[in-house]
Amino acid sequence: MKVVFDKTPVVTDHHFQFCPGCTHGITIRLIGEVLEQMGLANRAVGLVGDGCMSWSLQYLNIDYALVLYGRGAAVGTGLKRVNPGTIVYALEGDGDLGSGVVELLHAASYGEPITMLFVNNTTMGMTHGQMAATSLPGQVTTTTPGGRDVRRDGYPMDFSSLVAQQGGVSYLARASLHDAKHIAQAKTYLKRAFEAQLEGRGFSMVEFLSACPTNWKMQPVDAARRVAEEMIPAYPIGELVGGRTAREEE
Repeated sequence: MKVVFDKTPVVTDHHFQFCPGCTHGITIRLIGEVLEQMGLANRAVGLVGDGCMSWSLQYLNIDYALVLYGRGAAVGTGLKRVNPGTIVYALEGDGDLGSGVVELLHAASYGEPITMLFVNNTTMGMTHGQMAATSLPGQVTTTTPGGRDVRRDGYPMDFSSLVAQQGGVSYLARASLHDAKHIAQAKTYLKRAFEAQLEGRGFSMVEFLSACPTNWKMQPVDAARRVAEEMIPAYPIGELVGGRTAREEE
C-alpha cells in the first residue's frame, strides 16, 4: 500500500485535547512539519502562555518555556539575545496579544529576530468564550450576550496591521485554516517566517484565522464557513510585509 502521508516525528503521539473542529491542532502540526523539513527542531524553543496554547507543550518534541500571559515577545527577545543560534517562536492567541500588545510592538519595532505565531479565533477560548480584542462587531460572546457593540465595547484590534507599521518587521502574513487549500498556504507563510529568522532579517509573524466551534456554538463545518465568510473580510489574508514577487515564486 502506498504511503500518502506520514506524521512528522516532531509531533508526539499524545492525544489532542482540543474541541472537535478547533483548528489549533492544525497550527501545531504545521509548526512541527516546518521545523522538521527545515532541520530546525533541535534548535527550536517554543514559548506559550496560558490558555489553549499551553497544551502545545505536550504535542511537539522540542524545547518549550511557559511564559507570563501575552509576554512571549518579551521573553523571546531575551532568549534570542542570550542565545542567537536558537530558533525562537511564541505561539499566542488573541487573548495573549490583547494583554501583551506593548511587548509585541516593541519587539517588532526593534526588529528582534524572533517569530510570533498568532492564532486568532475572535474569542477567549479556554475561559468559556468572553469577548476578545479581535471579536467582531455584533459577535455574541459570554460577556456580550447581545453582540459586541462598538459604542460600548470598542472596535476589534487588527494586530497584524499594527505590527506591519513597525520598521523592524521583515516578514508578516495572515493565513486562514478553514480548508485544505488555505492550510497549505499557511504552511508556506510559516516557512517564510522561519526563513526570515534563520537569515537574521528581523522580526517575523504569521497570523492564523482559526475556528472555535464550541464557544461560537456552531458545528465544525459551520464554524469553518464563518471563518471564510466573516473573518476573512474583516482580517484579509495574504502577505502584508516581505511577500514574494511572482518571479521569486517561480
